[in-house]
Formats: sequence, C-alpha cells, structure tokens
Amino acid sequence: MNLVTELPDRPLDIIGDIHGEIDALELLLERLGYSPGGHHPQNRIPVFVGDLVDRGPDSHGVVRRVQELVENHQARAILGNHELNLLTDDIKDGSGWFFDERYQQDLKNYAPFTRTPASERHEIRTFLNSLPVVLLGRNLRIVHAAWSQTAVQAIQDIPLGNVTEAFKRWDEEAQKAAEHSGLYDQYLEEKQRWAKALEDDTTAPPVLEHIAQYEAMQQMVNPFKVLTSGVEQKAVKPFFAGGRWRFSDRVNWWDDYRGTENVVIGHYWRLYRQKVTQASPRYTQLFSNIHSVAWYGYRQKVFCIDYSVGARWRDRKANRPVSQSRFKLGALRWPENQLVFDDGTMVDTIR
Repeated sequence: MNLVTELPDRPLDIIGDIHGEIDALELLLERLGYSPGGHHPQNRIPVFVGDLVDRGPDSHGVVRRVQELVENHQARAILGNHELNLLTDDIKDGSGWFFDERYQQDLKNYAPFTRTPASERHEIRTFLNSLPVVLLGRNLRIVHAAWSQTAVQAIQDIPLGNVTEAFKRWDEEAQKAAEHSGLYDQYLEEKQRWAKALEDDTTAPPVLEHIAQYEAMQQMVNPFKVLTSGVEQKAVKPFFAGGRWRFSDRVNWWDDYRGTENVVIGHYWRLYRQKVTQASPRYTQLFSNIHSVAWYGYRQKVFCIDYSVGARWRDRKANRPVSQSRFKLGALRWPENQLVFDDGTMVDTIR
C-alpha cells in the first residue's frame, strides 16, 4: 500500500480535526452508533482526516484510540499537518504534550494536558508514520487540506511507512535552493532579530519579507505541505495564528477546483450555524458567504468537516461549559451527506 490509498467500499463516517479532545471523540463515536470496541451494526467505518493532536487535553489518548481502531481494521486515518510536524520534529504551539521543548510555553493556554511518556514516543511516531496522506473512494477524495493533482501524483507511488523520509527530501531540495539564493541567511537573520516579537500577540510586526518569501517557498515546493497545509501566498498584512505572527496566508483553492469527484477536507476551522463576517475570528474568514453546512467551491464539490473543536481550550480558559461551546467535533456521514456533532446535533448538508 502507498501514501495514496483506496477507501473500503462501505458507508463512512468522516471525522474532522480532533486536536486532542478525547471526550468529544468518544461522545461522537457513541452518537454515530459505534460500540466501545469500534463495531457498528450497519458495517460503517470511521475515517479520520488528520490533526488528531495538539492543543487539547489528551492528544496522547486520541492517538492511542485511533491507533487501536486502525490496527484492528475498524477505522482509516490520514495525516494532517500537525502529525507531520511531530514526525519531522517541527516543534510548534500546542505540542508540549509530546515535545519537552514546548512544555513550559504550552502551560499558559493548554494546561492541564496529558503527556506522552518518553518510553512511548517511538511507538507513537511509528504509528503516525504508517498512515497515508490521501484516501480515494468511489466519487470521493479525502485529504487534510487541499486537493492538488500535481502533489498527489508526486507522492502516489511512495510506500506506506516512508512519509518522514520523503517529506524531508523535498524540504531539503527547497532548503538548498533557499541557501543557494541567499534567502535562507536573510530568513535566519530576520527571524532572530524579531524572535521575541514573533510570539507577542499584542503588537503586530511589519511584513517581514524574507520570512514571508522563505515560508512560501518551503510550503509550495513540498507536495506534503500542499496536501496537508494548503495553498498559500504572501499575506496582505501580518496575522497572529498558532502562537506566532505569520506572513503567508491560506488561499481558497476550491474556487479553482474543476474536478467532478467530491473532496472532503479538514484543516480550515469552520463554525456551525454562525455567519462569517469581517468581525468573525480570522481563522474562519475563508468561509465568508458560505453556509455553515454547505458544500462549496466552483462545482460545490468540496466540504470541510473541521468545526473548530481544536479551539475548545478557549472555553476552558474562560470557564465556559462545553454545552455552551460554539466549537464542535463533527462527522460527515457518507454517502448520506448528513452531519453529526458531538453534542448530538444532526443536520443534512446542502449544495
């Protein structure tokens, strides 16, 4: 089997980004009709779209739960950008559950959270490295962030278990090009000079041209980054996300998607039953003028199943009960095109 893998020909429950929210996961599986052992009376199977980890209270527990289901042939899962960060030692906001280097910084927003013992980290890596990046079914494509035929073709013949090595090869190619042009040295100098300001959300830095150019280059050269983090371009102005100021921005690639197959993704932080306006959280802005349960894009063939449960840490910081949360964990029942949320809400999608 390769990094682009076939889906089983059975009814699916496609589950969005979990980000360590183990209680939401267990509740959603129960709402969907799965037994504690992972069996479903209608022979359904859950499919996880990636970003199992970071920011939530028990990323370790979520990975172990999904691992149990996948290894017992009771679920399928693909890699998201947060899993790739872990596999490539790209230590970022919210990953203190796994990386000692991030632990102290993450206590501010995410404590308390369960940590992975050092003795189990290799096994976690081994499991995540065994997952595919793309799943293909009848009239259905599942990928974490963006469908790019070019990127899919670049990785489709790579066997499972080789994602880390392949990812690093493409990154090294981009790195060599950046070093040869002098961009990398300029990037490092700019990053070091602005190190403190880059994680200070109270004051926006100016547009840092070399960081913007370097990050855009690193993003678009590597097919794994395109598929799991999306298509990006230089931002109009800096914005704060994921614990730091950013200078390249996500692009709504679906407006140019001309394929006839349906594409289900996560990654993009949607909100249920809330109209997106200029005053809405920045991470939801790509859904301006898109109904919260609608398929969208050029042919209305793309659906994001990430309903922002990864922001539920904000509720805990504000002492808001889960029952009042606008951040949900959702599943798309396929082929029924019905949404099921961890709070029990069920609603049909629209085209």
